[in-house]
Amino acid sequence: MGTDGGADHTSPSLDLPPPTVPPNVKVVREDLPKRSIITRPGFGTSGKRISLLANHFKVSITNPDETFYQYSVAISFEDNKAVESKVLGRKVIDKLYQTYSSELAGKRFAYDGDASLYTVGPLPQNNFEYTVVLEESIAKCGNPSDNGTQIESYKRSKSSLHSKTFKVEISYAAKVPLNSISHALQKADPEKAQDALRVLDIVLRQDAAKRGCLLVGQSFFHDDSRTFTDVGGGVTGVRGFHSSFRPTLGGLSLNMDASTTLILTPGPVVDFLLVNQNVKETRYIDWAKAKKMLKNMRVKARHNNMEFKITGLSEKPCNQQLFSMKISSGGSTGADGETVEITVYDYFVKHRNIELISSSYMPCIDVGKPKRPNYLPIELCSLVSLQRYTKALSVTQRASLVEKSRQKPPEKIRVVTDAIKNSHYDENPVLVACGISVEKHLSQLDGRVLDAPKLKVGNNEDCLPQNGRWNFNNKKLLNPSQIDHWALVNFSARADCSHLSRELINCGRNKGIHIERPYAIFEEDPQYRKASPVTRVEKMVEHITATLPGPPEFLLCVLPERKNCDLYGPWKRKCLCNLGIVTQCVSPIKINDQYLTNVLLKMNSKLGGINSLLAIENSRRIPLITDKPTMILGMDVSHGSPGRSDIPSIAAVVGSRSWPLISRYRAAVRTQSSKVEMIESLFKPLANGEDDGIMRELLKDFYETSNGRKPTQIIIFRDGVSESQFTQVIDIELNQIIKAYQHLGETEIPKFTVIVAQKNHHTRLFQATAAENVPPGTVVDTNIVHPTNYDFYMCSQAGKIGTSRPAHYHVLLDEIGFSPDDMQNLIHSLSYVYQRSTTAISIVAPVCYAHLAAQQMSQFIKFEDSSEQKNTTTGGSIPFPELPRLHKNVAGSMFFC
Repeated sequence: MGTDGGADHTSPSLDLPPPTVPPNVKVVREDLPKRSIITRPGFGTSGKRISLLANHFKVSITNPDETFYQYSVAISFEDNKAVESKVLGRKVIDKLYQTYSSELAGKRFAYDGDASLYTVGPLPQNNFEYTVVLEESIAKCGNPSDNGTQIESYKRSKSSLHSKTFKVEISYAAKVPLNSISHALQKADPEKAQDALRVLDIVLRQDAAKRGCLLVGQSFFHDDSRTFTDVGGGVTGVRGFHSSFRPTLGGLSLNMDASTTLILTPGPVVDFLLVNQNVKETRYIDWAKAKKMLKNMRVKARHNNMEFKITGLSEKPCNQQLFSMKISSGGSTGADGETVEITVYDYFVKHRNIELISSSYMPCIDVGKPKRPNYLPIELCSLVSLQRYTKALSVTQRASLVEKSRQKPPEKIRVVTDAIKNSHYDENPVLVACGISVEKHLSQLDGRVLDAPKLKVGNNEDCLPQNGRWNFNNKKLLNPSQIDHWALVNFSARADCSHLSRELINCGRNKGIHIERPYAIFEEDPQYRKASPVTRVEKMVEHITATLPGPPEFLLCVLPERKNCDLYGPWKRKCLCNLGIVTQCVSPIKINDQYLTNVLLKMNSKLGGINSLLAIENSRRIPLITDKPTMILGMDVSHGSPGRSDIPSIAAVVGSRSWPLISRYRAAVRTQSSKVEMIESLFKPLANGEDDGIMRELLKDFYETSNGRKPTQIIIFRDGVSESQFTQVIDIELNQIIKAYQHLGETEIPKFTVIVAQKNHHTRLFQATAAENVPPGTVVDTNIVHPTNYDFYMCSQAGKIGTSRPAHYHVLLDEIGFSPDDMQNLIHSLSYVYQRSTTAISIVAPVCYAHLAAQQMSQFIKFEDSSEQKNTTTGGSIPFPELPRLHKNVAGSMFFC
């Protein structure tokens, strides 16, 4: 069986334990020096030149000396209660401008929908207070309510104008000079430009809001069914555009990109519930589930054309739900008369003369308040358009969305170019006042294509990837494992496990992995198939331990579903935390050589083998890394679904081991406070003086697998943080890492290189003279990059479908001292060390591994009932469950592969 070694691939035996601090010794630490984000040291030159286009449109400013004046805005109702709705706030400000334009010197506003508005030049005064009256057409007749006062007769239910009065206070706050942008572009005070850029982005948002768009950050979506695409389950994808101003080395640019968001499928509420719950008839609707799903959605009532927000459902069906109504002597409803109890159904049918076909036996929609419900028959309600859907998508929905959102490069270019032409930004009064104009064609720039790194595979063969891909046809793995004691576990009723094991053994032989016949094939007892996932796993493990003579070194588990199988979490937790056994889950549909090779790549990595290495890694020739003990970290935080503050975030860090290798990693994963992006437990001192943090675990592992060498250089790849959080990575996370290092008794602090890897951005690269995606290895560090910061774009993967998204790397710190070429070549090479596949991946492998580790271990707590989660940690005010620790037998393995 393979081991995690260095060049000779054997684990060193240590004479000395890793350094610890005796309890009676106090470590004296100097104050940590203040580190700041570095500027660009130069540009790369390696690689072959390529002509490119980017979706950045050049922006000109002819009035750079104009100044934005910022004013604070407070909008309140007549009773002084603050207006919180941004939609209503925008309506009030629009009406204010229409009413008082002359008093405001005709100045046009850029209003952020909240508490700030901006003008080009000052308003006549610093403080204003206005009364604004909004008139809206509403139906005068109320709906069935439990407050005992059904007012207004049906005869008077015609729509009429209803006035609402608002108080608006405007007061001067600050000046934002537009020339701060030109100063930033000239590499002076880049931070000061952020306020002016934010104002320009607010102008774009307001422009979109006036056109009735849904605003999601700087992405805008029209209510146009031609841009809708159904993704199933009552969810619709909407195509729109991202639009934002960005300072670049080539000047100010407008970044315009196609964008997609999710909304609830507009239309009748009943139709939505049927598709959302995947049932054919209303009698099968789960109303408890429906109530949870519908809460806070906006509906339009057919009978009076009014919009309401759903607050709940009635407890009884429409033909039984009673409310009190006053009836006058003539039989009509009115304020005077006797009070009678009437059902919602009878009210609408008999008093409103509205025919109800399907609502009788279904609950009513409640659009009232907790103590004053207001009921509407469900068939009269339709979901209004452009309501965001923020819950997690199913695997099927996600696949459908990806499939329908793809655009090949020529189509993406056409769509984005049309969008900039149709935006009419040159006519926006605020932008016109600033003399801002936007070009209508994509930016032209030069990029470079880096050479693919050479790989080493079995029998000391060289392997040169072509177009970002390679394979193991007629090749062996570099360091194959040997699997002597293993078993196959089958939870799937349809799988032929004997055939699977035979084919796996044969394929393994061809790849150099010696696999003995399995000791046993464990079929699930059919009587447990309807039990809970945890019970099914427990029963299977009991069967395995009772049959096998001792613990196996490996278990191959066949699951009934490929994605989101509810057995996955319990099975992985049982094997990795309780038993300490490496396991691989499969759910084969078609067993062929390619499928089995992919499975073997994962198995070999988990069991300590190595599939391939970079040739320069194998020969110890990686610049600046093989000279000094260097540790590479990949860091990521995964969050639960939006709006779920009860689900903890999962922080994962992987650290390289067996230096001078850069292809082997160990993972440490912890839960932390929900939605917190900064990793909280890199250094975690306990009351007894011990450190239970992530970094201690990874530093000790590096020492133990690198012949007793301590890292003198640490390269950190951080995923998932925005530009506004860059300083926190340095000030919080890096300082925690240093404290963990010092806690081990070290006084010599390593040199650090810190790189943020971003995939969630809107820059796209295109070949200027070809319709295909840019070739793998394309790098851009000029023109569209930041004017002063050290960043570059790299597209390391081969884009076969849609338009490739480059990774955006930001080098925050480089104490090690890489040249731009060495930095870019290292990052490019780290896209080729991903042991799970035979393709270059879109972002460095350590980041991918951290994401995989977080994803896999998050399954460990998904299936637990909250009452069973005894180990909890309090983050803020909400306790969150701690993840179980991995068994020592597998803690150092690449279990996440």
